[in-house]
Amino acid sequence: MRRRTRAAVLAASAMTLALAAGPLAAPALAAPGPRAAPAPHRPTAPDAAALRAALSGLPSDDATDALVRVGGTDGSWKGSAGVHDLVSGREADPDGRFRAGSITKVVTAAIVLRLAADGRMDVNRPVQHYLPGLLGKSFEPISVRQLLNHTSGIQAGDGWGDDFGSQYAHRFDTVTPAQVVASAVAKGPEFRPGERQDYLNINYTILGMLIEKVTGHSYAEEATRLVLRPAGMRDTYFPGADPRIRGPHNHGYQKVERPDGTTEFVDVTDWNQASIRAAGDMISTTADLERLVTALFSGRIVPEPQLGDMFRVPKVREGEASYSAGLQRFEYEGTEYWVKSGARYGYSNGIAATRDLRRTLAFSVGATDAKGDGMNPAAQRIVFTALKQP
Repeated sequence: MRRRTRAAVLAASAMTLALAAGPLAAPALAAPGPRAAPAPHRPTAPDAAALRAALSGLPSDDATDALVRVGGTDGSWKGSAGVHDLVSGREADPDGRFRAGSITKVVTAAIVLRLAADGRMDVNRPVQHYLPGLLGKSFEPISVRQLLNHTSGIQAGDGWGDDFGSQYAHRFDTVTPAQVVASAVAKGPEFRPGERQDYLNINYTILGMLIEKVTGHSYAEEATRLVLRPAGMRDTYFPGADPRIRGPHNHGYQKVERPDGTTEFVDVTDWNQASIRAAGDMISTTADLERLVTALFSGRIVPEPQLGDMFRVPKVREGEASYSAGLQRFEYEGTEYWVKSGARYGYSNGIAATRDLRRTLAFSVGATDAKGDGMNPAAQRIVFTALKQP
């Protein structure tokens, strides 16, 4: 199974789907003559009424709950809607934990870049130097940087199948990162390193192994030491093979069509995520994700010049690129945001921020088709309402 291919990521949240329309527009050429000074920034607070409207109508067939935090120097707003679970129908916990999915990659990238800043790793050196024997002879040297920005050419690892039914049947079984990597390596390279960009979990699965090899500590220990603790992320953790979400949380559901054509909502809250670890197994809250963005963009976790890699999209020989180290560039109504989506069954999430932290967004939607091909309507409303600047 291709774990989190580019197509799947483009469907994970409205932010990322919008990027499918094409690359960022090139700036228009200025007419000859002196360049006008940029207009001063006028702080624009989030539109509270519009955000409340974006959350209306939950629960629905598309989403059971939504948790939203809009922040930054221009002002803040937070809200929630929907239910904690479909059985009791009680209100959703606005501070509930959820499976953050691929937002984990932001943490992983930060760890690697921090280790590089500390002189413990060189992102320009081949991963084969740090993990000898991991990749076969068919692989050319692949730099750590190429893992970070998804230009490695390593193919996706195998899982339990592509359809929901196959994966659900094995939701309590464990596949180790080493097994996933071995299945990917056995396929050989997809393309030469740096040739193009293909967003895949496998790159960050290997980065997790690299972190453990270089530091001698578990991924979770290093994430806590270098990212969670400095950012003040007290409600975030990495569950490993534990299928539960510890602490307060809202239930996640998957909409499934029965053979007779009727629909049921299957509770998918408990699920072993061990196979994706450094690529997507983090459990967090919207408050902690807001803290992550603020601390990271402020330079409190990764110092310059290494932080620059998180805001630098690589040039590739074929196709287009939009992913940096851990993030993705996204332009909306003339404003550049750096974003990351993340989805696991039952939960579709996202973070976004301007580089100067004028506007930040952290949200989680209890999407009933979080791994589907289409936009989740609730996520779409939230994202474009939160990022809209009058």
